Amino acid sequence: MRMHADATASRRHRLVTPGGLLWLMGVALTLTALADVAAQPAVRRVPLADIAGLRPHNVAVSPATLNGRAGVRMTMSDEARARFTALTPAQREEAARTGQTLEQLAVIDGISFGNGTIEAEIAGAPQTGTFEGARGFVGIAFRVHEDLRTYEAFYLRPTNGRADDQVRRNHAVQYISHPAWTWSRLRTEFPKKYESYVDLEPGVWTKVRIEVQGTRARLFVHDQPQPTLIVNDLRTGADGRGGLALWIDVGTEAHFRNVVVTPAKP
Repeated sequence: MRMHADATASRRHRLVTPGGLLWLMGVALTLTALADVAAQPAVRRVPLADIAGLRPHNVAVSPATLNGRAGVRMTMSDEARARFTALTPAQREEAARTGQTLEQLAVIDGISFGNGTIEAEIAGAPQTGTFEGARGFVGIAFRVHEDLRTYEAFYLRPTNGRADDQVRRNHAVQYISHPAWTWSRLRTEFPKKYESYVDLEPGVWTKVRIEVQGTRARLFVHDQPQPTLIVNDLRTGADGRGGLALWIDVGTEAHFRNVVVTPAKP
């Protein structure tokens, strides 16, 4: 018993020496660092080298290479195009105004996004032979609901970026919140507030980053340090949450690659 007590006392003595205290501090710092790492949100990287994990809705998606970089190509599906072309011009205008649009999305499976950062490389151009008003509409939808009609999105109009008409240039990027807040309604009720200019080219890879926190979102383009477009009143609200999707509109041939989703820290 005396030997056991002496051994215990010796170990305690070693722990309270300067070396022992340093060892204990090292252990504590290591445990703290491990806890911090465990608490970090999981980053989701989606290279889009193929179409696995994508859920197309009114779109056709296939692996493709653009300007030497691999990704996926996305266009309106044949079935959706047939429904769209059957509409009269007046019906199309009414659909755009009221939010009864033909949503074109490819939802990325397994992502539930509320706040955080979304990064991607995207490119858009009008399809050959499409209608005159096509602009190569391409973007990212977030907080996507299961109905695939309710979501927030930022998108580009690439052919507007270097147009000779300054008004068109001012419409180079756009925020929308479907189904209620279409681009046409936002432009009518809040002119200039949800659109902005940035230099764009059709059919060219463009880096975008979307930062979302509560009711605020900021769109960054081309790795610029300042946002191209700021929205301080996201329509899904401070607690909005939903899926993430690749987004296009009518008459577009789009490419996507390297989607990276970083959730906000809890």
